[in-house]
Amino acid sequence: MVGVTGSGAATTAGGSGVPWLARLPAGLFGMPVGIFGLAGAWRRAAAFGWPAAAAAGNTLARVAVTLLVLLLVLYVAKALRHPKAIAGEFQHPVAGALMALVPLSLLLCVVYYGAPQDPGWMALTLVALLLQGIVAMRVVRTLATGELPATAVTPALYLPPAAGGFVGAMALGTLGYPGWAALVFGMGLASWALLEIRVLNRLFEGPMPEALRPTIGVEIAPPSVATLAAAVVWPALPGEVLIVGLGVAAGPIVAVLARYPWWSRTPFGIGFWSFSFPLAALASSVIEVVRRGGWPPLVGGVALAIASLVIAFLAVRTIALLVRGRLLGAPMAPLSFATEPLSSRQDSP
Repeated sequence: MVGVTGSGAATTAGGSGVPWLARLPAGLFGMPVGIFGLAGAWRRAAAFGWPAAAAAGNTLARVAVTLLVLLLVLYVAKALRHPKAIAGEFQHPVAGALMALVPLSLLLCVVYYGAPQDPGWMALTLVALLLQGIVAMRVVRTLATGELPATAVTPALYLPPAAGGFVGAMALGTLGYPGWAALVFGMGLASWALLEIRVLNRLFEGPMPEALRPTIGVEIAPPSVATLAAAVVWPALPGEVLIVGLGVAAGPIVAVLARYPWWSRTPFGIGFWSFSFPLAALASSVIEVVRRGGWPPLVGGVALAIASLVIAFLAVRTIALLVRGRLLGAPMAPLSFATEPLSSRQDSP
């Protein structure tokens, strides 16, 4: 494992010798993504009349913004000083998909702070959607051409096209463009359907490579985020309709829990932030169902408590890695873990 010294020089524990800035992964943006999601859930809980809910949401949002700005500065510095590292990350089948977390964090910032018809927030949304589309097109191309190695198939592939579509729809809905929001929502829905076949086919065959197992949390994301996006885009949608999304989300949750024995043995790393935004989106969806369906607020409180505890656990473990100088590891090898293309498999659909 590669550590980071206070002076910014790299120390090597695995023979890497790569500067720490060059090893700064886009996966770190999973932290502001998850915290923004949790902030939104707490803000929704204020509808129950809980006095501290709105304050908690605003505090979490400020933490997310601080992290986002810091990571953006570092990532831009990485792009300027180590452009080859950025190019290699973009071409990597998994690290490239995780780059979608950068525009996702920007879109979630718009969802939380954006004002209807505001040109500044709209400009930021368009930039984020453009970046999201670039990453999504690369993922779609590798899948459509059979270039994606079988062992590189992971739920992280949902992030660029599916999560980007749903969160993009939320941003556009927040800014007061319901028609465009519905269009982008449909694109996310179609992407989820197309990717589901490939991802589930791979997951049902057995455990993923250990390095990719932390991304399993993203499997929960599509139905949870889609339900939340529907609630944002169509504010009058009744709880009886939204609860269908929760029913769909139950399947991936059970599937992820069923695989607990093999992903729980994986050493902790920033990849486990893959659980943060899906659980936060699920909590927000439950709160919307409770609020619109007249259920007891306690149901929403339980979902919010679970998401908050998981994200607090992730934050504590991440801080521990940072203090020990083990937050950044060696960069992913280009395709060292993935040698069999999907197009060569006899059992691929």
